[in-house]
Amino acid sequence: MIRVLVVDDSALMRRIISRMLSKDQFIQVIGTAQNGEEAIEKAEALKPDVVTMDVEMPRMNGLEALKHIMSRNPIPVIMLSAATKEGAGTTLDALEMGACDFVPKDLSGGALNISRIEEELIRKVKAVAKRRIGSFLLRQGGTKQPLAFVAPGRGLRAIVALGASTGGPPALQHILTRLPKDFPVPIAIAQHMPKAFTQSFAERLNAMTQIVVKEAENKESLRAGVALLAPGDVHMSVRRRGPDVIVEFVEDQTCRYRPSVDLLLSGIAKVYESKTIAVILTGMGTDGLSGVRDVRARNGYVIAQDEETSAVYGMPKAVVEAELANSVVPLQKIVEEIIRVL
Repeated sequence: MIRVLVVDDSALMRRIISRMLSKDQFIQVIGTAQNGEEAIEKAEALKPDVVTMDVEMPRMNGLEALKHIMSRNPIPVIMLSAATKEGAGTTLDALEMGACDFVPKDLSGGALNISRIEEELIRKVKAVAKRRIGSFLLRQGGTKQPLAFVAPGRGLRAIVALGASTGGPPALQHILTRLPKDFPVPIAIAQHMPKAFTQSFAERLNAMTQIVVKEAENKESLRAGVALLAPGDVHMSVRRRGPDVIVEFVEDQTCRYRPSVDLLLSGIAKVYESKTIAVILTGMGTDGLSGVRDVRARNGYVIAQDEETSAVYGMPKAVVEAELANSVVPLQKIVEEIIRVL
C-alpha cells in the first residue's frame, strides 16, 4: 500500500482528493492536514510515502511546509496548484525546492476534467512513491558554472533534443544553466507540462542561463545557442524550409502525453539524421522510446539519465532496457557527455 497524507485548507478539497486517491486499491489516505504547520506535524508522526500539498493555505503555506519537510525528513511531495501564471511561478518554486511533481487543481469543466485530474493524480502518486528523495536531491547537486566549449572545426552533431517528464524541470535547469553562451547547436525540448506553465518555465530558465531559452513559436527557425521549449498545449516537431529548419506544431490524438517526446524526436531524426543527440531525462512512462528508435535507426546518439539521479526512472529505463542508449550517465555528467559527443 502507498500511504498518502492529503494537505489542503479546504475541507471540501480534502474530501475530494481523498476520495479520488482511495479509488485505487493500492493507495491508502492515512491522514489529512488543513495548513502547513499541521502538515509538518503529521508528516513526522504518520511517516507517509507521499504528500499531496496545496499551495495557498493560512498560517503556513505549502511552500514553507515543503521547505521544512525537505530539510527535516524528505519524502515525495506532489503540489496541487492553480492553473494560472501566478500558480505556475509558485509551482516552479516548489519543484526547485524538491517537490517531485504537480497536478493543476482545476475542477471546472465538468466530469471529464475531474476524471482526468483523478487519473493524473493517482498515476503520479504511484510513480513517486517510495523514492529516497533526500539522497536523490543530494545526488542531483546544485547549479554549477557553465562549461567551456572548445570545438576544433566542424562538429559531428547538429542538434540536441531533450525529453523529460516527472522531475524534469530541475533536471533541465541543471543542464541548461551549464551550457556556455557560445553553444554551437540549437536545442529542442519536450517537457510534459500544461499550457499555463511552459511560458513561465521558459522565462525562468532564460533568466538563469547564458544561452537563450524561450517557448517555441510555430514556424520559428532553430538557431544555435537557442533552446526552444514546446508549448504545453501542442505537439512540436521540425521540418526543413529552404536552408532553415523550423518548428512545426502538429496534431496527433494518439499520443497520451503532451507535448510528445516521441513526436519531437522522430521529426528531428528525419531532418538531422545522424547529427542528432537525443537526451532522455527523468519521467514516468515510455514517452521517447519510439522517437529514440528513429534516432538510432539514423545513427544519432542517445544519452539516458541514470536511475540514481532520476526522480522517476521510467522514460530512461525504457530506453536503457531496449538497449538503445549509447551512454547512461548521472545528471551531473550529462552536459559533459553532450559536449564530448559534439
